[in-house]
Amino acid sequence: MDKNYVELSLKAIGKDEKLRNKFLDFVKEVETEMAYKGSVRDDITRHLVDALFEKKDFVIKSNQAGIKYKFLTGIGSKVAREFLLSTPEVPEYAWEPQTTRLLLFLSEKAKNVIIGGAYFGDQALPIAKQIENNAGVVHAFDLNETQLAVLKENMEFNSLNNIEVVAKGLWNNSTTFLNLSETDDLAFASPSTENNASNTITIDDYLEAKGLPGVDLIMLDIEGSELMVLEGAVNQLKKEKGYPNIVFEIHSSYVDWSNGLNETPIVKLLKSHGYKVYSVRDFQGNYDMQGKAIELILPEETVIDGPPHGFNMLAVKDEAIIEDKIFTMCKNVSPKYILHKDPSMHHHAEGFKK
Repeated sequence: MDKNYVELSLKAIGKDEKLRNKFLDFVKEVETEMAYKGSVRDDITRHLVDALFEKKDFVIKSNQAGIKYKFLTGIGSKVAREFLLSTPEVPEYAWEPQTTRLLLFLSEKAKNVIIGGAYFGDQALPIAKQIENNAGVVHAFDLNETQLAVLKENMEFNSLNNIEVVAKGLWNNSTTFLNLSETDDLAFASPSTENNASNTITIDDYLEAKGLPGVDLIMLDIEGSELMVLEGAVNQLKKEKGYPNIVFEIHSSYVDWSNGLNETPIVKLLKSHGYKVYSVRDFQGNYDMQGKAIELILPEETVIDGPPHGFNMLAVKDEAIIEDKIFTMCKNVSPKYILHKDPSMHHHAEGFKK
């Protein structure tokens, strides 16, 4: 059968919301029952789901806290796909449940939170909702104009006025022009060789321009640019008081960790300023983790073997933070939760819901 006819047929189903939802339920049933050694979603059903939508299509969906998200569904975004296929249908969070819980824990009393790679607001929206009663502000940076436009719509949907949307890329200087790749949720930035006006800013320069004394939390998910951004935040990192807690992604496609995580430039930078760094165990997706402790691993006890992959890390100066009952420490396991892999290495210590 001609591939185009299959895609056209799936798009016809996708145009009918009722039929589309039934099809998505069928997809989730296939994922549960199919005998397959790998990830059924990543290898098989993702293509069916993506084919339901035209490039400009979108869905509006809420989480359990009642936060409404509009998100584009026709661009092959894993973040969107995972949210769309969430179980339960109305999930606790939109993306990376343990990381989102971590961010909410760290920002509970925050006045200023910086997010690099804000996207459509998958994590910016719940943080902003939580800190609005503190007169707190989320400073949301992204170079993807399409996603920033969606983020602004999501602010309106949720009557949130405490997100400062910044159409700039965070970097280690404020004089560079960054080109953004076209791969949406995996988009990465690279400096332009042409003489374009700057579209970057450092965290230090931004805070100075805004007249802000500091930032309580920094979240970075910017596909390999995390080190450069932190190099532009040294005035914050070196503080003995009022320093930020930091959550950031690290990925072997951009970072050489062959000598261990402690020898990577980003971990060495943070440790040089007195930070303690931990790997955060999580799904790169949407999975029901309600009631599960956030599992942390020391860098030297983190298993990072396998194909190219990434995960989030936490950097704190006050180790008392991780003594809270929301956390538990693990040893010699992977930071990646993967359902079809060895449970002793890739599952939560308490197991997963059936």
